[in-house]
This record gives sequence, structure tokens and C-alpha cells, in this order.
Amino acid sequence: MDTVCHVITKLELGGAQEVAMRVVARLDRGRFRPVLIAGPGGLLTEEARALEGIDVRIVPSLLREVHPLKDLRALWELTCLFRLLRPKIVHTHSSKAGIVARLAAWLAGVPCILHTIHGYGVTPAQPFWLRRMLIALEWAVGWVTTHWIAVSQVDRLQGIEWGLFSASKVSVVRPGIDPAPFAARIDPAERERLRAMLGVGPDHLLVGTVACLKPQKSPEDFIRVAARVCQRLPKARCVLVGDGTMRPQIEAALRAAGLQERVILLGWRRDVAALLKAFDVFVLTSLWEGLPCVLLEARASRIPIVATRVGGAAEAITEQAQGTLHQPGDVQAMADRICQVLEDERYRAQLRMRSEEFPEEFTIQETVKQYQSLYTYFPRAMRSTPDVMRPHVNCRGVEREER
Repeated sequence: MDTVCHVITKLELGGAQEVAMRVVARLDRGRFRPVLIAGPGGLLTEEARALEGIDVRIVPSLLREVHPLKDLRALWELTCLFRLLRPKIVHTHSSKAGIVARLAAWLAGVPCILHTIHGYGVTPAQPFWLRRMLIALEWAVGWVTTHWIAVSQVDRLQGIEWGLFSASKVSVVRPGIDPAPFAARIDPAERERLRAMLGVGPDHLLVGTVACLKPQKSPEDFIRVAARVCQRLPKARCVLVGDGTMRPQIEAALRAAGLQERVILLGWRRDVAALLKAFDVFVLTSLWEGLPCVLLEARASRIPIVATRVGGAAEAITEQAQGTLHQPGDVQAMADRICQVLEDERYRAQLRMRSEEFPEEFTIQETVKQYQSLYTYFPRAMRSTPDVMRPHVNCRGVEREER
């Protein structure tokens, strides 16, 4: 049985984190022993520990913020942990964990190192010099990466353009969801009860988003969109499901716009499948993405989508059939489209009643199937490759501590 270590920086509520947890929970235990490694402080840590048969390891020095001393400590601790666990495969997620853990896996002599790109850490908001430095760092770590995995064709092509990998060294594997809870029909009376819990009456029109309150998701753009929609449609109400570092700024923006009674900040919730059924329109205002799982969840829920054309969004939904895509920051165009949808009750009802088959490539079952194929193929292929000399790392102290 091969040990497979999945590594992610922090088990917070987010697409990459939930995909990693879904995968380790569903791996074939007759073939693989799953280990989930993360940094401290994640909201999903206890949920991960409750997964049956999953070995969860928390590395205190593995932080999202760049901190040279702690990053070196994380490199050493991960190297020692890999030497102790002796995995056949280390599979990393997210940019920070991807760089530190891939280097640690190489130092520990792990034969197969995979990395999933859930969107790049290189963003339009960064200065040019920082973008070039991050691309160079990804390129350098690419030399110890057995194979790359992209969640979208957009990210695959971007990586090839930057020279991070060749076409033969990258596969596209979608960040799958379980569509069943989202696709389940809801009784109209239950839907109204759910909306009433949100303070929304039967005559109101509800616009909602699910997003972490951080710059990538541009929650301030959601507030700008909400202000325009509420001004035009008195019956409109808005809800933002999520939390994060930008909450004080968003609360201040709501007060400045006088929207405290029209926009609900719901915080983190684990009943997103139910909440989506209460929405009349789903909105996503992200500035950059890989392929947002919440778009797949909204699609499975059969509600109109108005989102930004970022990352793999155009691969996740079919425009006009499930929704429309707009340029990031174009709040006026998004507000106009939302108002059109809210005023078209027949269209919303037709979409809710549609019996569209959810694409298999976006299901978690297909994600696990493709990952397991990679986990089977590459260790076998690596056996015919000569071992690479790696520096010796003294991990005796850590090994005694782990025992």
C-alpha cells in the first residue's frame, strides 16, 4: 500500500482545501494510505481529523505569509516528516505549500512529487518585479516536480507560456464536487422558510455570493454591485456568505452606502447547498481564480449565475445556458445583468426546473479516478529513472518527537 501525502498551507474554507479533503476521504484504501498535512489555525482542521482513516499532521511553521525563518523551519520539518512517513507520492496544493513541500519532498527522497495549480500565486495586483520573481521561483521548483496538474485549461496554457512545464508534464484534472446535495429539489414551502431565516420575505428578490472576504474575491465589488441593484429594484436583498480579513472594510462600505438593512453578512456557513437554493441569482466578483468550485455548486443548484470571466470560469459554465460572464471590475455590467434576471421570473423558474445532467468531469468521483490513475502510473515510471542525489538532512530529533 502506497502512502500518499497531500499538503496544503491551511485548512480554511476554500475550494482547494475542500478538494484535498474530498480526495483523501475517497482514495482507495486497498491501494493508498492517505495523509493530510497542513499548517495551523484552519477552520476545517477538526473536520479533517474526524474523517475516518485519515492521518492528519499539522506543521506549526507552515504559514501562508512569507516569513523566511519560519519558511526554513517548515522546509526542515516537512523534510523530516516525509523521511519518517516514507511516502511514495507527495501531492501539494496552493502556491506556498507547493513550493516549500515540493522542495522538502525532494530533499527527503520522495520518488513522485505532484503539484496541483488551483490558480497561480501570480496576480494582476502585484508589481511587475514580484510577478517575475514568483514565476522564476515556480520555474525553479518545477525541476523537482514529477508532474503538474491544472484545474483549468487556462492555467495549463498559462504555465506553458511562462515556461513552467511542457505540455507533456501537465494534466488537467477538475476540482470536482458532489453535485447530489446541490441538485436535490427543494419544496417551495421549504425554500420560503429558508429565506425567512435570512430575513427575506416572499416578495423579495435575493442576490447572493459565497466567498472569502479577501482581495482575490473582491467583496467590495459585490457591495458596489449590490448598491446599484438595490437602487433600481426596491424588492432586492443581498447576502454575502463568508468571512475573512476584509470584513471591517466591507462593514464600513455597507455603512457608507446605507445598505445595512439590504445586505446581510452571514459569515461562514457549512449549509451552502441549502443556502444556494434560497438565492434568485448567484454572483461571483473575483479578480483572479483557478476554477472556483462555488461556480460548479451554483451550476448544480440550477440558479442563474453572474460572474467575472477569470481563470476557468468559462470552462465551468455555459454562457446564456447557466449564466453570463463579465470583465473583472465591471460592476455596472454585472448589476445590469442581475436586474434583467431578477425581472424575468419565468427564466428563473425554468432554470430551477431544468433537469440538466451535471458534467462528469466536474464530479469528485472523476477527480479521484484521475488522481488515482496518476498515483499508479508515475511511481511505476519513476522506477526506471536513476535516483537523483539529494542532500542529507539530519531528522533524528523530529523522528524521536514523532515516535
